[in-house]
Amino acid sequence: MKVLIIVDDYLPKSIKVAGKMMHELALEFLHLGHVVTVVTPDPDLKDSYILDELDGIKILRFRSGRIKNVSKPIRLINEILLSFRAVKALSHWFNSNHHDLIVFYSPTIFWSGLVRYLKKIWKTPSYLILRDFFPQWVIDNGIIGKHSILAYLFRFYERKLYASADVIGIQSPANLKWFSETNPNLLNTQLLYNWASPFGDNKKMVPIDIRKKYNLSDRIIFFYGGNIGHAQDMKNLLILAERMLTVQKVQFIFLGAGDEFQLVQDTIKNKNLSNCLLLESVSQDVFTSILTQIDIGLFTLHPDHKTHNFPGKILGYMQVGVPILGAVNQGNDLRIVIEEGKAGFVSIAGDHETLYQNAVTLLDTKLRKTMGQNAIKLLDTTFSVNTTVKKIIHSLTKEKVLP
Repeated sequence: MKVLIIVDDYLPKSIKVAGKMMHELALEFLHLGHVVTVVTPDPDLKDSYILDELDGIKILRFRSGRIKNVSKPIRLINEILLSFRAVKALSHWFNSNHHDLIVFYSPTIFWSGLVRYLKKIWKTPSYLILRDFFPQWVIDNGIIGKHSILAYLFRFYERKLYASADVIGIQSPANLKWFSETNPNLLNTQLLYNWASPFGDNKKMVPIDIRKKYNLSDRIIFFYGGNIGHAQDMKNLLILAERMLTVQKVQFIFLGAGDEFQLVQDTIKNKNLSNCLLLESVSQDVFTSILTQIDIGLFTLHPDHKTHNFPGKILGYMQVGVPILGAVNQGNDLRIVIEEGKAGFVSIAGDHETLYQNAVTLLDTKLRKTMGQNAIKLLDTTFSVNTTVKKIIHSLTKEKVLP
């Protein structure tokens, strides 16, 4: 079978979890005997498109405007134009290269034009991997009004996105329940957890000794890597770091980019958080190398979320076998998954005392080792990329859109 994967961020340039996850998905399709092509935008291209290859995966990169690390108005315009620019640049290639299955990833919500075009010329089924209920989370957090023009614009594209999919995969049981109740007319949904390959399959990394580089040889490293944005509410972790200033040998490392990067930087400076280190984004291979040197993996979600995301960063922590420490919005069943798997501790966002007590508990070396081993087991049993690929194919077969 020939599989086309559509995603707005991909390796090797990607610093986002989505790019790494989709590459691992592509590799698993390839491992199972399928031919895989990835379509992704590239704002740095001079030509309209290029076709290159990574680990046996063909990658079609088309020229686009910037959608990362730019102002929100520019990002919005460039995201709206994604499908148009993809079709304009690649229509000749698409017409000469039929595929049997389309797998596309959201965010972004603006792929429907491209997917509908491909379904029309190929008569091919499509599977939407839905990881982010946009614009719901920006409405929940008060970034835009529920009845604003932007909200209506985003809802329009959101509906088009869902309508272009034969099956929609949603990342948690609570999210699946919420989505089904919010969209009762959409019956083509299923649970599809995030995924990752076992760490042994990730052979590429650039060695970097962060303990030597930053003089952290004997420190217990609490590490946060990924998007540093409003949806994460980084104040949760900064308050924790401030409370742990009196605890010897504890070091917090924040690594990534996002709209709260400046907030984190200013807070570290203004509160003199000497136990904190803020680093800008790095390549995936350097990131993987850093992960192998940490002691505890951190994550946080904004308490106002009505939906229940499973942050992709927890998969990296599971891969390297470190315990997970985090905070989620009320009702998020990630808490159950991690704590029943004995892979870490999860509190409710805003409950700073419980988060602190959990952090102190993880100072125990023996407990960290046990929970780290449990994290690896949890990855294998619940977040397997092999299970993910087979579930996608089975669901489309069940829906009678794949033979």
